[in-house]
Amino acid sequence: MKVSNDVLKTQRWIITDIVHDFDVEDVWALPIDGGADDFGAVIDLMSFIDFPESAPLPVRLLWGIRDLLGRMFGLGRISTSADDAGVWPPVPGTGERSLLGRVPEELRNTATDSRLAGKPFRPLYLTGTEFADEISNRTMYGVMHLAWVDQGGGRYQGQMTVYVKPRGAVGKAYMAFIKPFRYAIIYPALMRYLERSWAVSRVADRSPGA
Repeated sequence: MKVSNDVLKTQRWIITDIVHDFDVEDVWALPIDGGADDFGAVIDLMSFIDFPESAPLPVRLLWGIRDLLGRMFGLGRISTSADDAGVWPPVPGTGERSLLGRVPEELRNTATDSRLAGKPFRPLYLTGTEFADEISNRTMYGVMHLAWVDQGGGRYQGQMTVYVKPRGAVGKAYMAFIKPFRYAIIYPALMRYLERSWAVSRVADRSPGA
């Protein structure tokens, strides 16, 4: 479920300093929970999910329309992998082509093993409770931050925050245009997908011989 952006004030995350000039687009409490040592399994799940290919038809149609518009108006394909995208447009308002330079030096090589090949993101860092990756296209520069939030009693819950910097008036208009579709179709489908996938992974982990 979507939660108030104010929830970010209750925790001190490394990402806060890295994206100090970005806007908080969304904060989502994920339908994923577990113990203190389960964050690695969360990262594995997010790396391997087959979304939107396995999503309901309306989501796949929206994804296809976005890629079609990208080809028509030179916005690029939303699903293009980071490796195939070539040189990224810089962070708006800066000359930076990656936020990696903002990451504390001791964390810069911590996400190199994350399995994000073929996806439109580039990893930034990984800790026991945080993971961040970045994405750049013709409409915005964004960061997806995953956190493993302590709920007390030894239980943790996943949290996903999306940070963005739109690219000028076109970027702002595009973000405003797609917002209702994201809230009504994309994110609900993603949450249901994550809930099912996490439940299946937990059952597999408990199976004999797993």
